[in-house]
Amino acid sequence: MTQTIAKQTLYDTDLNLWLETVISQLRSHDLEHIDIENLIEELEGLANRDKREVVSRLRTLIEHLLKRCYVDMPNEFRGWEVTIRTQRFELEQILEQSPSLKRHFIDNFDKCLKFVLEDVRSEYPQYSFPTTWQFSRDIDSILNAKFWS
Repeated sequence: MTQTIAKQTLYDTDLNLWLETVISQLRSHDLEHIDIENLIEELEGLANRDKREVVSRLRTLIEHLLKRCYVDMPNEFRGWEVTIRTQRFELEQILEQSPSLKRHFIDNFDKCLKFVLEDVRSEYPQYSFPTTWQFSRDIDSILNAKFWS
């Protein structure tokens, strides 16, 4: 009976060292020895991570905007406004670094709104929330306008 032992690569055993090695290979134009398959996998992971972060921050932003606009709990306003400012700042940074993610922001807005509306309605059943977004959908407005009075 023969037993096959899977050959472990540097990628499998030490991701950071693998990254440093690939960076070094790229800098020295040693394209012949680059672990292309794992490099592609890592790059796809980075792209998807940024998209997930946009959606996560957008959900949090919408949630706190809805709470601030429709939930009459003045003791909570400051906390919601801090979260709104934080999410706006982080989203601005992401979109400034990767402007192509603006399309992802826009494409996922309605999905995030639907999800958040279910949550806030469940969390605050005594308050009435709109069925649609009542404000400008322009990214600049979403990231800067004070929708509450």
